[in-house]
This record gives sequence, structure tokens and C-alpha cells, in this order.
Amino acid sequence: MILDYIGVKEINGSLIVLDDVENASFEEVVDIRMDDGTVRQGRIVAMDGNRVVVQVFQGTRGISLNNTRTRLMGHPMEMPLSPEILGRVFNGAGKPIDGLGDIFPTKRANINGTPINPVSRVYPRDYINTGISTIDTLMTLIRGQKLPIFSGSGMKHNELAVQIARQAKIRDANGDNFAIVFAAMGVKNDVAEYFRRSFEESGVLQRVVMFLNLSNDPIIERILTPRCALTVAEYLAFELDMHILVIMTDMTSYAEALREFSSSKGEIPGRKGYPGYLYSDLASLYERAGMVKGKKGSVTQIPILTMPNDDVTHPVPDLTGYITEGQIVLDRALDSAGVYPPVSVLPSLSRLMKDGIGEGFTRADHAAVSNQLFASYAKVMDARSLASVIGEEELSPTDKKYIEFGKRFEARFVNQGANENRSIDQSLDLGWQLLATLPREELDRVDSETLDRYYEKAKQQLESGEKSQNSIDAEPNESTESDEPV
Repeated sequence: MILDYIGVKEINGSLIVLDDVENASFEEVVDIRMDDGTVRQGRIVAMDGNRVVVQVFQGTRGISLNNTRTRLMGHPMEMPLSPEILGRVFNGAGKPIDGLGDIFPTKRANINGTPINPVSRVYPRDYINTGISTIDTLMTLIRGQKLPIFSGSGMKHNELAVQIARQAKIRDANGDNFAIVFAAMGVKNDVAEYFRRSFEESGVLQRVVMFLNLSNDPIIERILTPRCALTVAEYLAFELDMHILVIMTDMTSYAEALREFSSSKGEIPGRKGYPGYLYSDLASLYERAGMVKGKKGSVTQIPILTMPNDDVTHPVPDLTGYITEGQIVLDRALDSAGVYPPVSVLPSLSRLMKDGIGEGFTRADHAAVSNQLFASYAKVMDARSLASVIGEEELSPTDKKYIEFGKRFEARFVNQGANENRSIDQSLDLGWQLLATLPREELDRVDSETLDRYYEKAKQQLESGEKSQNSIDAEPNESTESDEPV
């Protein structure tokens, strides 16, 4: 029997309160029918006996206290799923906005998902190649991992997200079993259009599922966006055996929507006004990444978040760092210097990197190159700190070599074009070319056998390149034109 509850008890922001509601359940979807015949959707977000609080997705403007009819649908919010979902664009609540019509689902799934049994999880192995040297070499993204990007307001994280989505691929995956699920939360119209246009022009839109939540959309839609995206990712990965990379930007917008929503419900705030359950709420999203026994597919996450005032101790990046397996930190000084992508190497890491690199995955010397580049760049920072005190002219010859190495490292290794797609071999070879500018005795993180094989070869290439350049510079100018004025 279908019951319509006529009228509402009270309205508060995007919330409406109903009394004497029977057999309701938490997160249940409701239809709200207005006097003019329009229908809005909402979900039950709080219950106290027979009193329920409903969050209205489209807002409460125009809702009448007396004549509004509310109908309980008997199920939580569900996402329609079908293989044809690839290449489609949705709003934050999972409604198509690309003009191609509705999805004809083969099934529907609860957007809140179901927890993965820890016993059923498969340890993440193998790497995802992004084509970006700093990420692939120094903080490798492993299939089934969750690796966030910590950025700041106004920095090039949107461009980086598009580049990763355009270039990412898995070693043993082909074009048919690898796809991107892209969720943008709280973005402006021009940014949303940039994402869509970039994917269309690069020809990857047919393997991307996009969710676009605009800054002027209801906040409840922003809370639903990552859940809808992850539901699609789980369907494609665990039922269609695909490898899915989920890129979610910006998680700070999501957390701020959660804070506003929590405040409207009258909940006691925690740090900086965020709800006390922010940690568990973020975990309910991030922990949906991984691989499951008996399933060929995988879900890998790259959440992107902007740190207010570039403060890494802010609750959102702080709690994210506890849940995820590493982080990629963007540096404002590098960004201001025109370096793209402005990845700050030293505070960035991938905790699962060791299990997806080396022989059989990338290359046997990968770990050695990564460790040595980290160690050498750390000495660059020490030398720069010393130079700021005593001046660069007073540095030792070794410290001066590190200063020069740092300049080359940032200009050639960290910096690369937004459309430049480097293979893992190109990135590792470039790392050896830079290490060859340092004395061999300074490379204390690499064994002698690896040095004999890679360092000496890179050293010879460097010296031959310098000789050829010197010969070009030394050639006389054979111009036949007279130096005398006409």
C-alpha cells in the first residue's frame, strides 16, 4: 500500500520535518509532490521515533506547509547501471546532462555501497602509468591504491587531473578494459566546461564517465556525487572486470558541503566547524578503492583536495592523509616559477610503491633511481639553505654541484608539458642523466652493480653530449656578408 503524507511540520533550509511517519528507514528516498504538479526528490537523513527529517535535493523553495504530498519510496537512493554508461556525463545526483537521454539500466545499486570484507581484499600490486615523471618514478600509483593530491587554491590541479585522465594506462590492460570515472564537486561553469571539452578534444571521453556538480547546485547533490561515481566504478570493476581509475576533485568542497549540511541539522561541530564524523565519512569513500578476490577488475582512487591557506594540518588533508596510502603535494613556489606539474618531491610519497615497481613491473633499477633522486634532492635543499646564509660563492664544490643538480632536476625532470606523455623507461633514463651530473661517490643509495650498468652509460652520454655542444660553439661564423656598413 502506498501512502502519501500531506503537509510538513516545519521547513529549515533544505530540510523538511514530517511527523507520524511509519515504517521509514534511514537514507530512504522520498518523492515530494508540489501543488503545481512538480516532483522533487529527497532522502531521510534523521529519525526520532515517528518524526523524520528529509533533505530535499532541489531545495525547499516553494514547498507548502499544508498541501505538499510526501511519498516514501521504500529504498535508498540508487544509481542506474549499464555498460552503456561509458562516455556519458551526469550531474551530481546521477541524472544525465549530455542530452543523450536516460540510462536503460540492467541493474540499480545503492549509492552507499557495501563494505569490502578485509579478508576478500587482494593486496594492491602493479602500477598505473600516468606519463608524468615525478609520479611514475618517485611516488608510483599502484593499481587498487588510493593516492590523494594535496593542492592549493589557484594552482594547476585541474590541469593535472585532466592530464592524468588523458594519459593513464595499466601495463597489462588494453583500451577495452580500462576506464576513468571523473567526479567534479563544487566547480564553476567554466571549469566544468574545461573538463568536458578537454576530454572530448583528446578523444578519451568514450572511456570516461563524468559527474559534474556545479558550485550553484544544491549542497546535498555535492554529498551524493562521489558516492554515485564510486557506485559506477564498482559496477564497472567488479561486474564488468574493468580496471577503473576514479579521480575526484575537489574533496574540500565535499567536506564543506558536509559541514553546512551538519550545521543545518543542528549537530555539534568539531574541528573548524566540521562534523565529528568527518573521518569516518571520508573513510566510507576512500575505502571503496581496492581489488577483490575472484574479481579481475580494480578500483584505484586519486582524490584531489585544495588545502585552505596551503595548510597541510587542516582537517580535510590531515584526515585524508591518515586514511590513504600516501600523498602527492603540489608546491606553490614551483607553481609561481612556472614549473608544471609543480610536484613537491620531498613531502610526497606512495606507501604501496615498493610492491608495484622493479623487475617484472617497471624496471629493475626503478627503486634505486627513486631512492637516489630523493636523497640527492634532499641534499639540494640543504645546500640551498646553507647558500641563503653564507652565499652560493662560499659553498664547497660538492654543494655547488648539488645546487646545479637541483636546477636541472626541477627544469627537466619535474617540469614537463601538459601534453607530454613520458614512458617509464624515458623517466628512469632521464633520472640517470641527471644523476650522472653528480660524482659517483655521492650516489650512496645505489649498489655498485647498478651503477656500473646505468651510471657509467649515462655519464658517457653526458660527456659526449657536452663535447658535441662545445664543438658547435667553437665553430667559426662563416658568414660571407661584409661587416662594413653599406
